[in-house]
Amino acid sequence: MSKSKEQKPIRIHVTELEMTAPPKAHMIAPSNLHIALMRVPEIPLPFYRFLYRQVGTRWEWVDRVRMDDAELSANIHNERTTVTVFYLEGAPAGFYEYQQQDDGVTELVHFGLFERALGLGVGKWFLLQGLKAMWADKPEKIITATNSLDHPRALQLYQQFGFSPVATYESEIRPLTDAELLSFARKL
Repeated sequence: MSKSKEQKPIRIHVTELEMTAPPKAHMIAPSNLHIALMRVPEIPLPFYRFLYRQVGTRWEWVDRVRMDDAELSANIHNERTTVTVFYLEGAPAGFYEYQQQDDGVTELVHFGLFERALGLGVGKWFLLQGLKAMWADKPEKIITATNSLDHPRALQLYQQFGFSPVATYESEIRPLTDAELLSFARKL
């Protein structure tokens, strides 16, 4: 059996964004699709991992995959974190996660759609619903970050809804090894 070798890090360009006022946009839910949003207060870890990988695999989301159960639970099972699942035609098709911080700031930690939901015209509506939920708690601002591996229109979409870039920097993502993927699969 061969050892799982370490892959080379991937260079990325990160843009940090903030939003200091609720979005002015109003959108009606797409009427030709059966869609629903469900907040999941105590999301089971295997379900969260499923959502995370379904959205994040093609964008190289790796951080939560590397967390053990205790660390992941501490991150998502607390009174400051909200996870909401997007359903399309009765099945999960995306999620958003946000976290309230001590200083009047709410962070949009994760937002994304499964591949099967891309191109159906639901992304803008889904993001707007997430932003409305975050602003309902009356934060001073909402922050998020995107990088050069995310959807090509992610930065444009955030800016369209009122986010402004506040910082950019170069970083690296270390791709998952075969051993990490195998370990992750055992947790589902």
